Amino acid sequence: MKKIIKYSTGDSTAFYFNESLELLGKIADPRSTFIITDSNIYPKIEKKLKGWNILTIQAGEEFKQANAVHGLVEQLIHLGADRKATIVGIGGGVVTDIAGYTAAIYMRGVDVGFVPTSILAMVDASIGGKNGVDVGIYKNMVGTFKQPSFLLYDYSLLKSLPKLEWVNGFAEIIKHASIKDAAMFKLLEEHKISDFQKDKELLHKLIMKNTLLKAKVVQEDQFEQGDRKLLNYGHTLGHAIENTYSLPHGFAVSIGMVAAAYLSKELLGFKASERLVNLIKQYGLPAFFEYDATLALKNMLSDKKKIANKINYVLLENIGKAIYKPLILAEIEPTITMLSSINKK
Repeated sequence: MKKIIKYSTGDSTAFYFNESLELLGKIADPRSTFIITDSNIYPKIEKKLKGWNILTIQAGEEFKQANAVHGLVEQLIHLGADRKATIVGIGGGVVTDIAGYTAAIYMRGVDVGFVPTSILAMVDASIGGKNGVDVGIYKNMVGTFKQPSFLLYDYSLLKSLPKLEWVNGFAEIIKHASIKDAAMFKLLEEHKISDFQKDKELLHKLIMKNTLLKAKVVQEDQFEQGDRKLLNYGHTLGHAIENTYSLPHGFAVSIGMVAAAYLSKELLGFKASERLVNLIKQYGLPAFFEYDATLALKNMLSDKKKIANKINYVLLENIGKAIYKPLILAEIEPTITMLSSINKK
């Protein structure tokens, strides 16, 4: 299935759902295409990529730094990549972030496409044009907006995905349901991860629903001036603790979603915080985590989304309905501090 999303800037992205990696040869020319993948993914797909230009990076969030991009640029120059080149990122969120950023800055911009290989990348990281690298512990502090020309979804690439990565990816699915889709939230409550692993059609429908949900938000607000800000639900505290404690992204976001739900309860009278906690636990994600509250708050104050003395927070009015609210530290600190010492299993 192919679907094309066009943005107000004139850019467009073609989504190829439920396809095979073999389709890549019909979408991109192997002679002028340069594939970026990582040391975990490449051995699993090496046989399928014979004849392509391959650039490999080290796997892991800790390697999502500027020096990795500089290394890729040097390799592209050595391989003779010109302004007509296409970069394709095949991998999870770290790969798509780095590939997108490299494509955005190489020769002031070349085409880019993605073949996401994790749940997280399929439903979130590869969609929307955001890309970049971390600076120390600070997430995505340097980056650009560049829409991919295509995304190719081959669900067979998920077969070798460790259970941890399935769990990690479902955090972003729960996030989408929480902020935009109460019916999806209920669907998730009625299932568990193994249901989606066993039923390809159920998985396909869920991934497509999440992909198009995010794509629609981005289509209407590409540069995060309005509704796209809602996609940051769970990410304010999540980003503040993720790299400090070497947490998987989905785990950090889950902890952040719970914190935002408790803030929503305090500030907006949100009544479903325990329902969210239960769903997060149902999918094997952490709802609570012991962290240094003082350090977390300090990291929040360094977040790129902070404006003046206010921290921008996404809060829930109801399941499926979120708002964006700038908060001063005094409004946030009691809840963040209270939750920092809770470690409920």
